[in-house]
Amino acid sequence: MLTTIEKVIFLQDVDIFEYTSTEDLSYIAAITTEMEIKKNDIVYNEGDISDAMYMIIDGAVSLRRKGAEVMEGKVKDVFGTWALFDDEPRVVTARAVEDCRLLRILKEDFVELLGDHVGITQGVLKKMVKRLRSLVGTVGKETDSRSSP
Repeated sequence: MLTTIEKVIFLQDVDIFEYTSTEDLSYIAAITTEMEIKKNDIVYNEGDISDAMYMIIDGAVSLRRKGAEVMEGKVKDVFGTWALFDDEPRVVTARAVEDCRLLRILKEDFVELLGDHVGITQGVLKKMVKRLRSLVGTVGKETDSRSSP
């Protein structure tokens, strides 16, 4: 099991927390739960209630939508992120393709933490905006290339 300090060090390399201070990461580390998942076990199914986000410490997880692989998550990848921000059902099934160790953050705990630590909110929102800007830029380039003669 990881100590709180080891969790903070791990969280420093997790994409969604790129703009979150070390102090705020210690608060996040305190609400994480470490869990072990065996190869081929389901973490959650498409259509399940979104109640937690997961980060891969060791192993790999396949994310599938209607049977087709969307992505394979590896060490330090995050999946189920949107669960922290909306109440929509899961859009993919997450299944371990290797034995895994995961960190889980429950939505309820995360929302409560955000209420007390505005720096976490700012850091996560800044990262999400950066992702959206990148996506819009990619879509804009695709549209431009299709409209060129």
